[in-house]
Amino acid sequence: MALKTPRSDAEVLAASRQSTRRGFAVAALGAAAGFGFCRWVFDSPPDGMQPWPKRRLFQANAKISQAVFEERALAPTYPRSRVEQLRINGLIGLKHAIAPESWRLQVVGVAEPARFPQYVPDVTAWEYAYGSDTVIEGDHFTYQPADPALNSMFRERAGKPNRGLDEAGPSRSTLPAGTPGLLLTITDLFKLPKQELITEFKCVEGWSQIAQWGGVRMADFIAAYPPARNPDGTLPRYVYMETPNGDYYVGYDMAVCRHPQTLLVTEIAGKPLTQLHGAPLRLHAPTKYGYKQIKRIGLIAYTDTKPDDYWTKLGYDWYAGL
Repeated sequence: MALKTPRSDAEVLAASRQSTRRGFAVAALGAAAGFGFCRWVFDSPPDGMQPWPKRRLFQANAKISQAVFEERALAPTYPRSRVEQLRINGLIGLKHAIAPESWRLQVVGVAEPARFPQYVPDVTAWEYAYGSDTVIEGDHFTYQPADPALNSMFRERAGKPNRGLDEAGPSRSTLPAGTPGLLLTITDLFKLPKQELITEFKCVEGWSQIAQWGGVRMADFIAAYPPARNPDGTLPRYVYMETPNGDYYVGYDMAVCRHPQTLLVTEIAGKPLTQLHGAPLRLHAPTKYGYKQIKRIGLIAYTDTKPDDYWTKLGYDWYAGL
């Protein structure tokens, strides 16, 4: 085999220069394409405070997660020795203490609601009562008796509650006046089987804690107060929840609420919920980030229309899967 004639230094230098120019040209084109793509993404029209291509990516990730896990994967559980004192985080919908005797859980979309003794022709007519300004020091909550002046602040001139007083504004899924349904007391919930669960609460801010939860399984609640089925016999696809007077609101897939670890929580670490932890009722869904785990639930509505969601309107992912 004939040997190749060695190239001179000048030929090697020329080839190197040509390769370098080609590399710089490719890199420049790649950088320009990447910059152009980024500008296209971030200059696209917003969808819930996110450029729509990014929002579509969120939605694609959610579909992949749903296809893989089918909302049946179980979160890890832990021994009692690992339980921590759950920190307080987020006061939207909790900024004033609610008078415990005034709390009712509005339940809408139930099959044949008139058969229940808790049926009322208009759940939106119920009025919650609030205490006056509160002092918050760690987990300490100084509760004042119901204050007529404060409660009047929550009312419009027409007598309807002011709703959506925080950053995301009012919910598009808030019930219209005249909506029939059930008004449940905490005693109604205590009639359901009690469950305890020790799981990890994970916040999208990057922290997590292991907590002991007590309450009733959402699946048992749904069985006791079943949703009306669609004409084709299927269940509604979604569940909507909001705080009394609607400052905070969250939407879920029905499968999330029927997950065996999703709890309607009435106590933490064996003690009743405090006001700052969402008394008298909050949600724990250990397969979701904390911003989906609404505190002080005032409404549960079954619906086939995808509900509004507070943090999704401010740029977060609707699915919020771990």
